[in-house]
Amino acid sequence: MTMTIRSSAFSHNEMMPALYTCEGENISPPLEWTAPPAGTKSLVMISDDPDAPDPAAPKMTWVHWVLYNLPPVAGVLPEGVADGDLPAGTLIGINDRQFAGYSGPCPPIGTHRYFFKLYALDTVLPDLGNTTKAEIVKRMEGHILAQSEMIGLYIRSENR
Repeated sequence: MTMTIRSSAFSHNEMMPALYTCEGENISPPLEWTAPPAGTKSLVMISDDPDAPDPAAPKMTWVHWVLYNLPPVAGVLPEGVADGDLPAGTLIGINDRQFAGYSGPCPPIGTHRYFFKLYALDTVLPDLGNTTKAEIVKRMEGHILAQSEMIGLYIRSENR
């Protein structure tokens, strides 16, 4: 059985509700996943946008959320989960707004894709302090047992 990630708030490759964006409450969407494979010691969840700043001419991948050392038994992140309410042992990386935590979609132009990627690791990563996605990805090398992703889409109301 393959590990999968999904949201009850929107379907894969469908529009995300504004609630989870800069035009709404900018809270994290609810996420849930199936059991990771045997031998999983921790999970990493990365949310990013490869279409920044303009989907017609992307120049970078914008990081919205980095969580690591999620316990493999967690299975769910509720809507608007506060940093202090994350599953025990979960650590938070820095997003591209330069703070730890969730930063929702706020695309300047066009419809962007927001990836929610879940990785099952055969290790628990060390506490890396105010770390970045790049450092987490580097530390995951050689330790990924499985991965899954879902994509939400968003365009700001002023650009519709």
